[in-house]
Amino acid sequence: MNTFFEQLYGIAQYYPVLMKGIGMTLALSLIGIMAGTALGFILGIGRASSNSLLAFVIGAYTDIFRGTPVLVQLFVVFFILPEAGIELDSFSAGALALSNITACFISEIVASGIKAIPVGQIEAAASAGLNRVQQLRLIVMPQAIRMVVPSLVGQFVLLVKDSSVVSAIGLLDLTRSGWVIVQSVPNGMLVFSVVGIGYFLICYPLLYLSRRLEKA
Repeated sequence: MNTFFEQLYGIAQYYPVLMKGIGMTLALSLIGIMAGTALGFILGIGRASSNSLLAFVIGAYTDIFRGTPVLVQLFVVFFILPEAGIELDSFSAGALALSNITACFISEIVASGIKAIPVGQIEAAASAGLNRVQQLRLIVMPQAIRMVVPSLVGQFVLLVKDSSVVSAIGLLDLTRSGWVIVQSVPNGMLVFSVVGIGYFLICYPLLYLSRRLEKA
């Protein structure tokens, strides 16, 4: 039986595979963060709108995705959409699914931040002659962003961890790299401990940032 250090050395031989997995996880996470945040802010503003129909439609849309597993959504994008003539490669499907679910959660965070702004400030801005766009840009969003940033960073951490689902459609992310390695190094505890450390190293800067922002 191989010793612990021999198994650890065996894992080290798969360093290029681990690096590719980390690169894939980082790439999907960055796309999900950027696209999900942009779309999430747009949806969040609409969710907090005084237009009840718009708020209802956006709320229903985000509830559907927030209430269903990410893996199921990924399968729909990758396996079901082609039946409707929309074919995506594994990377595009993963990026789309992760961006969408991130946007849905961020929209609720942003909407909550906007609704937390005292009505009196908005009324004062209107009395000063600011139109709705100016009120949103100059009064509402600067304050809302300061309130929701810690929650946003926490959502980014969840996105990094959720990105592991893309291994189910064949992408060599950090999780799948563990499955590749464990075929040659039959110590699942050790292999996936290394994978877990990889996720921790990716997430820790975000966790640290979140704690600093909460104290600010």
